[in-house]
Amino acid sequence: MPELPDIVVYIEALTRRIAGVPLQAVRLGSPFVLRSVDPPLAALHGHRVERITRMGKRIVLHLESDDYLIVHLMIAGRLRWHPPGVPVPQKRGLAAFDFPDGSVLMTEASTRQRASIHAVHGADRLAALDPGGIEVLDTDLDGFVEALTREHHTIKRSLTDPHIVSGIGNAFSDEILHAARVSPLALTSKLDPDAFERLFRATRETLMTWTDKLRDAVGDGFPDKVTAFKDGMAVHGRYRRPCPVCGAPVQRIRYAANEVNYCAGCQTGGRVLADRAMSRLLKTDWPRSLDEWETRFG
Repeated sequence: MPELPDIVVYIEALTRRIAGVPLQAVRLGSPFVLRSVDPPLAALHGHRVERITRMGKRIVLHLESDDYLIVHLMIAGRLRWHPPGVPVPQKRGLAAFDFPDGSVLMTEASTRQRASIHAVHGADRLAALDPGGIEVLDTDLDGFVEALTREHHTIKRSLTDPHIVSGIGNAFSDEILHAARVSPLALTSKLDPDAFERLFRATRETLMTWTDKLRDAVGDGFPDKVTAFKDGMAVHGRYRRPCPVCGAPVQRIRYAANEVNYCAGCQTGGRVLADRAMSRLLKTDWPRSLDEWETRFG
């Protein structure tokens, strides 16, 4: 899923191309991607894009006449810049936003079609789509702690809940927790002030560092290779590979179609957290420490 650094770079690339430019048309490749009908898309054609902003993991096109197009890419949605009038692909194509100098093509590499477009009129209707999570780059430590301790969750869930924290998903939460040396299963109600301070600093530094890296990689181009698995990440997508800090093999916890990656050496005092699928299979044979894990799976 594109997260805050990816979305920021998308917005910067879009701003260079379409800010101040009229939207000529929106062509839908799938009717299911459009989640609102008031105003109709045709009513927005010809409206100038005044600016582009981020709302959580959503991209918001602010059009003249107080109209808005909100694009949520979810997990598999992506944007690409093409010459004007590019055809919308039949299988993966969701929509094309046409401008005088080019078209923004929206695709989704999934059959579940979770990505969405909303067209709304008025700031109140735009605000109704905001999950309301705090912007970590705009808050202080006290605000961060207050938001994360409002409900009783694991820190992994709280960081990825858009109603609590804005713009963070599975990939960057793994990186943040590793940098902060905090277990993904630590409870927010049990973290001490030092852990919260490390977590706050790691969250800000991780997001800013990766935004700069992605911005430098894109330059004046368009981010055509957005992926959750990025070269240079410490733990996310690096199962069984050595942690760049301590050398211990990166671990994982699998649930549904997702997985959490972490380093037992840096984050859990050497304790291997139970993986639901594997621990059910192996029962008492599930290794409880790095030494046991390396003996059985190394």
